[in-house]
Amino acid sequence: MQYLYYIQQALIWIISIYWFYQLVISLCSFIKFKDKPKVIDKNHKFLMIIPAHNEESVIENLIKTLKKQNYPKELYDIYVIADNCTDNTEKIAKELGVSVFVRKENDKEKQTKGFALQVFLNKILNDKKMDYDAFCVFDADNIVDENFLFAMNKHLCQGEEVVQGYRDIKNPTDSWISAGYAIFYWTMNRFYHLARYNAGLSPLINGTGFMVKFDCIRDTGWNTNTLTEDIEFSLKRIIQGKKLGWATDAIVYDEQPVKFKPSWSQRSRWTIGHLQCLQEYTGDLAKATLENKTLMNFDGFLYIVGTAPMFVITILLLLSNALIYLSKEMTTAEFILNILRYVIPTFIVPIFTAIVIMIIDKKPIKNMWKGLLMYPVFLGSWLVINFKCLFKRDTTWEKIEHDRNVKIDDVSEKEKEENVSTKN
Repeated sequence: MQYLYYIQQALIWIISIYWFYQLVISLCSFIKFKDKPKVIDKNHKFLMIIPAHNEESVIENLIKTLKKQNYPKELYDIYVIADNCTDNTEKIAKELGVSVFVRKENDKEKQTKGFALQVFLNKILNDKKMDYDAFCVFDADNIVDENFLFAMNKHLCQGEEVVQGYRDIKNPTDSWISAGYAIFYWTMNRFYHLARYNAGLSPLINGTGFMVKFDCIRDTGWNTNTLTEDIEFSLKRIIQGKKLGWATDAIVYDEQPVKFKPSWSQRSRWTIGHLQCLQEYTGDLAKATLENKTLMNFDGFLYIVGTAPMFVITILLLLSNALIYLSKEMTTAEFILNILRYVIPTFIVPIFTAIVIMIIDKKPIKNMWKGLLMYPVFLGSWLVINFKCLFKRDTTWEKIEHDRNVKIDDVSEKEKEENVSTKN
């Protein structure tokens, strides 16, 4: 049984060092820096892209917020990718005066957002009249702050080529599920993306509300193959030794599922996409770390090994504890204490972390208590999803229904009411 003890101690050291590193980096989110100096002073021309599959109930609100950007109207165009639509998405987009690219794809495995972007962007790149400096990508259910393009243009002028905007939630209080998403994203925004941006490392693009300079894909096109095209593109940039940017002031509001079944489906897809990236890019990330010898590359490597590998290590550690206890080499009190060492940081600490973030970032606490209390269940279900996806991987893309008719004025009014309530 001695060998099992040594294995257990080795696993404890691996997990402890990993999470200590994450804690140190996350503290960088509290560091404030002056804005980077501009390397160029101009108003760039943008292409706003909306991949949409049967989004007739929500796409109008997004288009209207994009049309109201605090940015010269002649310097951006809006394009909807009507991706295998069977509803009125194309009709609504045309009635609102934006361009539409219709895509038909019979291959089920290619009926994804990543492939839709690939087909459309490669077409744009081959257009000799294409004169855009950068493109921004949004999900059809989004609504966008009026200063989004202004903020992204500032980052372009500062020399940043790929920038993720602040992904907020437009329906955080609809259910404990949507609240769980909101807490998760608010935590990631501050303790992952902002922290790394402040530390000189690389954030990741995060599905929607991101900007890419066309020069970044001019030679290769948009070339992603996994279910998480955002993470894949980010990792490919990191492998090349190129940092991504972060724009707290470029805000996009995203709709999240309110029911468990679609949430399970969506998070399963994300988990499988991470596993695909793990298989495809771990070796290249390790090689880039050894060749470039930068903390940025090492951090990117830690991101991918911090998914399934760290999850498996944790399971092995819990099993080793159980085996040592069953062999009577550990007392009941010691066994319970060891289990609590994982339960408390995994399920309890995130609640208090979320409350701190919500206070600092002025998020709605008043109506989020149910979501906070149920957050351990949300995280626990994600652990079950991770375990399931280790053995069963369905790579078929399933649409998440969006029907929340939330306008940008509704979000602004809620934030004002919450701020007044907090002050009182």
